[in-house]
Amino acid sequence: MSGLLALLDDVAAIAKLAASQIDDIAAQATKAGSKAAGVVIDDAAVTPKYVTGLPATRELPIVWKIARASFFNKLVILLPIALLLNAFLPWLLTPLLMIGGAYLCFEGAEKVWHLISPHQGSHLEQAETLDAAHLEEQRVKGAIKTDFILSAEIMTISLAAIEADNVWVEGAVLAMVAIGITAAVYGAVALLVKADDIGLKLSQVGRLGVTRWLGRTIVKSMPAVMTLISSIGTAAMLWVGGNIIVHGLHNLGWHLPYETIHHFALTVSQQLPTGQGFVEWLVTAAADGVIGLLLGFCLIPVTNLLLLPTVNLFRKTG
Repeated sequence: MSGLLALLDDVAAIAKLAASQIDDIAAQATKAGSKAAGVVIDDAAVTPKYVTGLPATRELPIVWKIARASFFNKLVILLPIALLLNAFLPWLLTPLLMIGGAYLCFEGAEKVWHLISPHQGSHLEQAETLDAAHLEEQRVKGAIKTDFILSAEIMTISLAAIEADNVWVEGAVLAMVAIGITAAVYGAVALLVKADDIGLKLSQVGRLGVTRWLGRTIVKSMPAVMTLISSIGTAAMLWVGGNIIVHGLHNLGWHLPYETIHHFALTVSQQLPTGQGFVEWLVTAAADGVIGLLLGFCLIPVTNLLLLPTVNLFRKTG
């Protein structure tokens, strides 16, 4: 009997330890995911544009295609790569993160440039001449490419925020972050792209006048909402990209940009009696965004005149 009680005590202790580890993993995942909030906002804001102009019946299937690829990118490709790099080549994480940040700066600056110089048109606008099937394929490929970069940023930022020496705990936390963020982002995207259909349905079948009014309001406001979301996505690209570059340079030993922005934001926030923390964050984000925009403008001619012709040349010769 005493042996059975001892066994039950051992089982209870193991269960208690497992529960505490699960709680710790969940807490670490929440903390790590919050560190990547800027990239998450960017991801959620950028994706809806890829279904704009396509048949309504294809919107959710397209979102699902991108979401499925995002799960694969994070869990199958990026998670093991991140763990291996962190274990054997941790010094390489910052440069790789900065490369991704530079790409975000380029993408954001290119969108701003197309607003300034619309006659050149963007690759998405040029794609409108394609038939629906080819346009959908091109949109999905573009979305998956952008998602891969953003997913790499999310996983790397999250990994840096994990406080654990156990590779299995790191892997579990990263997996939880990947699943939670992807589900949240693409759930929100699906809701956004179908909001006009929901509003139309409410306006037609709503039993109450206020319900029908709400439906009509949703339908009328969605173009402005999508435009706002697109603008937020562009701003988030520049902010996140600039922030990654500034922090990367700081980690690599060049402290001037980071310290200058920090000192400027602190000085501005101290001039106000309240909301100093928010103002300091806002000024920092704005400064990071300006740096991201300037860097992106510098990368546009480099990419269009040097990198793309080189890639195309290799494709032709290959």
